[in-house]
Amino acid sequence: MDRNFKVSVIVPVYGVEKFVGRCIDSLMRQTLDCIEYIIVDDCTPDSSMDIIKSVVESYTNRKDCVKYIKHNINRGLPSARNTGLQAATGKYVFHCDSDDFVEPDMLEQLYNKAEKEQADIVWCDWYLTFQKNERYMKQPSFNTWEEALKGVLTGKMKYNVWNKLAKRELYINNGIVFPDGHGMGEDMTMIRLMACAKKVAYVPKAFYHYIKTNAGAFTNQYSDKQKTDMIHNTSETCEFIEKRFPNELEEELACFKLNVKYPFLIGADKKNYDLWRSYFRETDAFIGSKQMGLRSRLLQKAALHHFDIFLKLHYWLIYKVIYGVLYR
Repeated sequence: MDRNFKVSVIVPVYGVEKFVGRCIDSLMRQTLDCIEYIIVDDCTPDSSMDIIKSVVESYTNRKDCVKYIKHNINRGLPSARNTGLQAATGKYVFHCDSDDFVEPDMLEQLYNKAEKEQADIVWCDWYLTFQKNERYMKQPSFNTWEEALKGVLTGKMKYNVWNKLAKRELYINNGIVFPDGHGMGEDMTMIRLMACAKKVAYVPKAFYHYIKTNAGAFTNQYSDKQKTDMIHNTSETCEFIEKRFPNELEEELACFKLNVKYPFLIGADKKNYDLWRSYFRETDAFIGSKQMGLRSRLLQKAALHHFDIFLKLHYWLIYKVIYGVLYR
């Protein structure tokens, strides 16, 4: 058997018994050959691992390419991703969350694009999948890695790790790992990878289904730990970029911080509005940046000037009424 794996697929597992069967089945059915699968059991308390092994056993051509790694204690998503990276041997790395699923040709399409373009990172469109329908999430195309880096910082492109294929050596050569112990915003790691890439590419098709289990939850309630993690990961990411590109990306980094705290304005809780006003106050001068979308600029200007009623009206009209009907 050819052990020169083209892609290492890393799947962290914790408490996903309702969804993981579909996830693993979609990964086993990939049309690309020479795939290495690394299943990281983050001390899951349910039957997720039994379900995974049952699915894998039905794919006789794949089961010998599966590695199972178990954490002795629950260490969190970033740690699970790092465990997978340490075990990976493929030329490229792909991260798949265990409650999501992918189209059969996803890895073949991304791998072929990476090889053809000699790209360090390749991304694609994706689906935001609800119980009854799904929304196509179009991603932008960039000609250079510099444009792509500015794109993820300013919010033109999402920095999710699961719709992107990246060369494993990009992690190794630049000492890039996920922020162990700081789960909220751990996917900001993709920004570091983008900053170290020399060539990027895009496939204009959606392959990844990101599952939104509660379509009505358009706003999130963050714990104190999650807020601390968010600040930590944002600050660390900005420090990394500033060291690599000193005095070059001031406006883009300000937009990045504004985008990170923007979710605090999606809701009707004044406490969250106050949190928005307290975080990264040095970015206030950049709220009018044309690199950000019009709605974002309007909402953040309203928050800055304490026009909280405007924020509440926006939430109830757009998220509760319109989105609540369209995306169930």
